[in-house]
Amino acid sequence: MPREIPVSDGFPPSERTRVRRLPERGLYERNEIYPVVDAALTCTVAYLLDGRPMATPTAHWRDGDHLYWHGSAASRFLKRVVGTEVCVSIHLTDGIVLARSGFDSSMNYRSATLFGICEEITGVEKVAQLDVFVEKLVPGRSKELRASHDKELKATTMLGMKISEASGKIRDGGVHDNEEDAGEKIWAGVLELESRFTKLIPDGDTPVIAAPSQILEQMIGKKI
Repeated sequence: MPREIPVSDGFPPSERTRVRRLPERGLYERNEIYPVVDAALTCTVAYLLDGRPMATPTAHWRDGDHLYWHGSAASRFLKRVVGTEVCVSIHLTDGIVLARSGFDSSMNYRSATLFGICEEITGVEKVAQLDVFVEKLVPGRSKELRASHDKELKATTMLGMKISEASGKIRDGGVHDNEEDAGEKIWAGVLELESRFTKLIPDGDTPVIAAPSQILEQMIGKKI
């Protein structure tokens, strides 16, 4: 019998969400899983389409216990998965752990796996969540934009799910070499990796009639 893992405000591990390999790295509390979800700009949504497994990368955002994603109304998968269970996976790489052997080398990472029943988001909630999405990408940006036209809203399908099961897994820290490898004359450590916003590139197809707002200028150099 697997040991019971106490969860105070999160998702008690189920048969499919329990972390089995290196279980000490498993995360089940909301305040451990949701920062991983929010830090990522994209996720992969896995589902069954006509009985065949499919996985689609997409941008996502979270609002409370709900996860959202959107795409074109012409997409073949978006509406066909409504009412079915989907699995969402998120992974962020933070560094390559360079040990003194290939076997002991690893990666530092943050990951999350989420389950829920897919639903279509419409009406007022759809309009509101599009603003939430913009705010996730660039906080304050939604107030600078014009409102979406009805035609644009109709061309956009939004899906979401209430997160019913979830777990996370994080690896951080340094090298865990075998003791006998300590004397090898090989450099060992962590090659860190990070993503940042680097620069603003103006639209090349239209004249520049406005300078970037302070909100955008402050995004430069920000770690994702």
